[in-house]
Amino acid sequence: MFRNLKIAAVGALFLGLVVAVSTNAWSDSDHTNYLTFSRAVALPGVELAAGSYIFETPSSAMSNSIVRVLSHDRKKVYVTAFTLDVQRPRGDDGKLLVSLGEAPAGAARPIAAWFPIGESVGHQFIYDR
Repeated sequence: MFRNLKIAAVGALFLGLVVAVSTNAWSDSDHTNYLTFSRAVALPGVELAAGSYIFETPSSAMSNSIVRVLSHDRKKVYVTAFTLDVQRPRGDDGKLLVSLGEAPAGAARPIAAWFPIGESVGHQFIYDR
């Protein structure tokens, strides 16, 4: 019984360390933007109502191809997704933050790509066909 208690304690310690490291990787992100949408938009697997959201990538210690989208108060994670690197369109002077795809009438337009402020490379979202 004492051995099982030791194993459980070590497991709990390891899990706590993993959670602390992964939380810290996101909170130290250099690429965090607060975006506000006047209409509903879509991301892979989720529709976001009009409102303000946080778009971010993890710190450089993790893959920069992962994007997480959260509520403005950080209480809800809407999506964590792998993305593809995409160059900012030519002639854009850094003002483009998202590009939108096509959608049927009445449906939320999908966010095709997010371009972090000040970056030349953006994040193209991957949608199932």
